[in-house]
Amino acid sequence: MCTGTEKTSPTPTGPPRENEICPDGLAYYAAALRGHIPSPATTPCPPCLLDLGLIRRLPDGTLTPLPPHLAAGTHMDGLERAIAEKRHALDTLRTSISRAQEVYLDSTGREDTLAIRTLHGPATIATTVSAAVRACRTELLTAQPGGGRPQAVLDAALPVDLAALNRGVHQRTVYEHTVRTHPPTLDYAAQITRAGGEVRTLDEVFDRLIICDRRIAFVPDPAAERSEIALVIEHPGVVRYLAGFFDHAWQRATPLRDVSGGRLPAPLTDDIRRTILRHMVNGHTDEAIAARLGMSTRSVANHMRWAADLFGSRSRAQLAYLIARNNFLDP
Repeated sequence: MCTGTEKTSPTPTGPPRENEICPDGLAYYAAALRGHIPSPATTPCPPCLLDLGLIRRLPDGTLTPLPPHLAAGTHMDGLERAIAEKRHALDTLRTSISRAQEVYLDSTGREDTLAIRTLHGPATIATTVSAAVRACRTELLTAQPGGGRPQAVLDAALPVDLAALNRGVHQRTVYEHTVRTHPPTLDYAAQITRAGGEVRTLDEVFDRLIICDRRIAFVPDPAAERSEIALVIEHPGVVRYLAGFFDHAWQRATPLRDVSGGRLPAPLTDDIRRTILRHMVNGHTDEAIAARLGMSTRSVANHMRWAADLFGSRSRAQLAYLIARNNFLDP
């Protein structure tokens, strides 16, 4: 027997904190079995032996070694009960989900019919999208228009997206070029990139789009306010079409790497400028262009002034005419 000063429960309940015995513990246990116990003042009994029950404290305060098969009983029984309970819970969950799936298919149409549902309200949309992202296992595709995203939205999205990346999900996100001067979005993108995600930017993102595992997609309802109604699409053909649309945009997009000085590279500035002028020629106001590209109306006006000075125009209509005559918007 050996005497020690370590505190432990005489009869451990529940799983141990550590299931692995340390090398010092093995050496100490061997010495205890041979009766050659180190002095507790110089060599305390390793905690792993106490946690695993290989060394047990007696009522008089002394410690004694136990055979492994006796020490294992308490811990293994607890773990086996926990595993059995988890298996039962998993079987119950599978049964419940299977029953709910039947109700779902009966309500929204069988698998071979159109599967498009509507979500109403920001809270419902956010909850459903978050659940889909958490269920992603292979791929997450996201297109985010409107420029820089609010800090609160980024803070809510970051842990969910990082968890997906840690599960091995391949994540690709497309923003507009204007986020390259938006520090909160850049910080979010940097963390996503470090975790293995990919981020690119375009002169203009077609619209908000989220696709999980190429099985379910979320898009805003074009007939309603973007944040009020979203469409959930599960029809395989439609989801494949949207994913192909995303892949095409991804090939044209520019990787978002380190951005310094808060300034856009000249080629990207030219992309944005041409996009602004294209919308102007099509009859959009500065306010509408700014909302579409996620930038301020003042920035749009500055680009318009640049173009007016370049072509020597005195009116918006004349500027549109001169742009068209000079083929300025041609590739």
